[in-house]
Amino acid sequence: MISVYQEESRNSSNLGWLRGSHRFSFENDFDEENSSFGPMHVLNDDTITPKRGFGPNPRTDMEILYIVLNGKLRHADSLGNVMNTSFGSVQRMSAGTGVVHMEHNPSETDDVTFLQLWFEPEQRGLAPSYEATSFEVDALSGRLLPIASSNAMKNTVAKLHQNMTVYLSKLKQGSTITFKQEEGRRVFLFVIEGRLSLSNEIKEGAILYKRDSARIVNETKLKIEGEHEAAETFFMLIDLP
Repeated sequence: MISVYQEESRNSSNLGWLRGSHRFSFENDFDEENSSFGPMHVLNDDTITPKRGFGPNPRTDMEILYIVLNGKLRHADSLGNVMNTSFGSVQRMSAGTGVVHMEHNPSETDDVTFLQLWFEPEQRGLAPSYEATSFEVDALSGRLLPIASSNAMKNTVAKLHQNMTVYLSKLKQGSTITFKQEEGRRVFLFVIEGRLSLSNEIKEGAILYKRDSARIVNETKLKIEGEHEAAETFFMLIDLP
């Protein structure tokens, strides 16, 4: 089954210095029927203005990813980590038994836009940890590129403490990718830029536009095709339990 959620159905907030759209229930935007998809609890699409940020915030027992789309994001935490990241980099923080963290836009002039994702770990009470990894932006075209996974074997893939993999991809118009969905697994798809078509083996599906998402269960094979005429469609696919 393919369930599509359009961009305008997201909850949004605007604090002036922070503009955010929330795909799931988050803080004051509580929605009991939209609190999670398997172990996935948060997908926030955030923009922070120059020289502003949030925190310090305490966290426990959560796997948190930050994927910068534009600008620079500075992370600092109680473990002593301080890191600036931009597009082509991923930050992974395992909150475990407890960590305090801050996110900040260090630029004097430019906004930073990033995706913030939270997942339950397979095991609670882990030692808190942090890493920043980088991927080849040119390697996104025409393939699913893993950027975070429980099976991370390279230093270009962030290590997640959950049985899942996060992929990024870019597709030209007419280019396709096929993804095999294993029995009992979930797939979450999010269009970052552009437009794509998503269909199953019997050609049921939908067109997804910028910032639309889909939650997919009980399928076997998914076909994803780029539909945007002017540029490659940029999207994220998550395979999770």
